[in-house]
Amino acid sequence: MQSTTPVDRLRPGDHACLTYSDPEERLDILAGFVATGLDRGERVICYTDAVDDLRGELVERGLAGTGHRLSVEPSERLWGDGAGPDAAVMVKRLRAALDEAERQNHTGLRFTADMCWAARPQANAEQLLAFESEVGRLFGAGRLTAICEYDRDSFDPVTLGYAARVHTRTVAATVYHEDAVLRICRQHVPPGIRAAGDLDRRRAAALEHALAEAVRLDPDIHLNLNHLRHLDAGAAAVILRTAAGLPGTRRMVVVCADAVERTLRAAGADDVSQLRLLVRHAER
Repeated sequence: MQSTTPVDRLRPGDHACLTYSDPEERLDILAGFVATGLDRGERVICYTDAVDDLRGELVERGLAGTGHRLSVEPSERLWGDGAGPDAAVMVKRLRAALDEAERQNHTGLRFTADMCWAARPQANAEQLLAFESEVGRLFGAGRLTAICEYDRDSFDPVTLGYAARVHTRTVAATVYHEDAVLRICRQHVPPGIRAAGDLDRRRAAALEHALAEAVRLDPDIHLNLNHLRHLDAGAAAVILRTAAGLPGTRRMVVVCADAVERTLRAAGADDVSQLRLLVRHAER
């Protein structure tokens, strides 16, 4: 078992495990995984129980119009014609998808799989163990990259521990700050920072550090405050100061709720030409 790897640093041949409790963080990691694969000319398949939801989230993040290179498919598509999951059938289908990607001149295949199928009544623990063991053999040629997703609320600690052991990588968001009231982490698509909880002047330095990295890495900075409950004037000043320091060709886009928007405007957001406020996905 290797250390945690940021999703944009996964390489062909990596078999990664994602255990999550924050659905939005999971979606962002999957979007980053998909975007990297498309940039590299790979065929990308996402297996999920919530096809419409995941497809909509990827479209919202700008990952649409990719034709046959990206598909979101129901988990049952892996099972074959049987009544329930069969590890041998699932591995066989992934091998066929890998061969097809090669015939179509893709540089490789990457897939994500929501492993919640293993918690269904028609599944059993043996099929999950067999799948994770057998699928590992497909990665040796370096043409396949995968993330297997485990919701911590759906699996017991023993199963989660097994999943961690059989994967060569563990993928997670880069976390800049986390305590009982605030979490600040890297957002991959669109690139930037996500903060959730309560943000006041005592924790403003953590936000300033995260934004400084985004300024170095990203053409435009996307600051996702959609799950921020409270922002005080001291922390708002850090956001405005960072935006004002950007060159005229760059922008900071802040996604937030009404209360946070009011705080930012009261702090002088309207005077910062490089700043754009998006309130619950509608520009104001």
